[in-house]
Amino acid sequence: MKGGGRWIELCMHDVRMLGKLRSAAIVGVEASLVDVEIDVAGGLPAFTVVGLPDSTVKESRDRVRSAIGHAGFDFPQRRITVNLAPADVRKSGASYDLPIALGLLSAVGVLPASLFDDLLVVGALSLDGRVQPVRGVLPVALLAARHGYRLVLPAANLREGRIVERLALRPAAALAQVVEDLTAGTAIADPPPADQAPGSVDAELDLADVRGQQTARRALEIAAAGRHNLLLVGPPGAGKTLLARRLPGILPPPTFDEAVASTAIHSVAGLLEPAAGLLAARPFRAPHHSASDAALIGGGRDPRPGEVSLAHNGVLFLDEIVEFHRRALEALREPLEDGVVRIARALRTVQFPSRFLLVGAMNPCACGYAGESSERCRCSRVDVDRYRDRLSGPLRDRIDLTVRVERVPFPLLAGDAPAEGSAAVRERVRRARRRQAARYHGETCGTNADLAGPRLREHCRLDVRSLALVERAMQRLGLTGRGFDRIRRVARTIADLDDAPNIGRSHVAEAIQYRVLH
Repeated sequence: MKGGGRWIELCMHDVRMLGKLRSAAIVGVEASLVDVEIDVAGGLPAFTVVGLPDSTVKESRDRVRSAIGHAGFDFPQRRITVNLAPADVRKSGASYDLPIALGLLSAVGVLPASLFDDLLVVGALSLDGRVQPVRGVLPVALLAARHGYRLVLPAANLREGRIVERLALRPAAALAQVVEDLTAGTAIADPPPADQAPGSVDAELDLADVRGQQTARRALEIAAAGRHNLLLVGPPGAGKTLLARRLPGILPPPTFDEAVASTAIHSVAGLLEPAAGLLAARPFRAPHHSASDAALIGGGRDPRPGEVSLAHNGVLFLDEIVEFHRRALEALREPLEDGVVRIARALRTVQFPSRFLLVGAMNPCACGYAGESSERCRCSRVDVDRYRDRLSGPLRDRIDLTVRVERVPFPLLAGDAPAEGSAAVRERVRRARRRQAARYHGETCGTNADLAGPRLREHCRLDVRSLALVERAMQRLGLTGRGFDRIRRVARTIADLDDAPNIGRSHVAEAIQYRVLH
């Protein structure tokens, strides 16, 4: 037999042995405990996995068999049953390979069962016994910390695990190494405290590159200060994408909790590099207009987060927004309003966070030149209206700021006059966000865009002159009650940028002008 005496031979066919340890399943962006039970019994050799596993989990039998052999142990030629409990939670991915292998070695006596009393184990196995990285390690680490467990995880995922403070970690590079460490009782060193998320700004995407566009720059600043949704309308080449891609550079850096939430979502989606650790910058997602509603909102048989969740705490940029599928655009209503996406399946409903800043860009008409003085546009009024109606009224009602982006005159475009850079604008945005944080301290809302109900009425009071101005605007523009609320939220943000304690008539007037689709 292999293993240098470490293998305990099962001679009696009527002997049954049981190994048990803990792993975790990812449900949405959260992790839940899974008991991995391995029963080794007499009978014809077989390897069965039960407990609602997907095909990847069922295939673990071949990876585990090969990995155990390469680790220097003989695979038991007996009837093996693996139970993943609870049975009503779907298990997916290769992260159960390592716990199944360790549980099997525990069942046949190589490893004492007491070693797993306070351990939680995740990790995929290659055929030669090496431990491969897995997705969703951060939610698993948070789960382990909540329950007071130590975590055995792939060595490649160590930086991700270290995000969680006061969590003892055992990095696993290979199955043989894990068995040796557990047998020898090698101590697990407590990791250093996780660093706060540093602000990371792409220096190449600076507002100083934008010439002119004062109205659009102002709208960008208001959107960043209050997390207000923004729509840029203008002809091709006017600078809509240029502006949108510089919005992350004027947002305040994420807090540690925001960075953890964003990192967890990217980890669950499998988009986090194993050695990346904590995401330092706010997400910026720009899906192509051919994206399906499942890709944009999330879904699938085993629900995964979509672009709206990957943009959580960051920016979702939809270039050529009217070219997106109508069904996908209409599905944006719930996340824009509630900040979450709920995906219902037969067995369960999964919830993904999706509190993002939406930036859309579109041409004024199909040819792109409506409203220009050059008479290049050949679209009729009916054609223009039909094109703009691709963006439905209910969705437009959820956009706070609409700005016309005009072509920049050549002398200004070719001039050397310096433009204000992102750093100066970002500082004003940070001051406005600090005012909001102080005003809403202890409340559920974090920015002006989150205000609703009694808090909206309390913090966005309008004087008589301002109310009269809003009333006239609602009559002329046909605004809804939701539009009224959004005017008040934007006016509150403009007042914050002006360091004004109360909303004034000028703040309301500026907010109203952003409600018109040019």
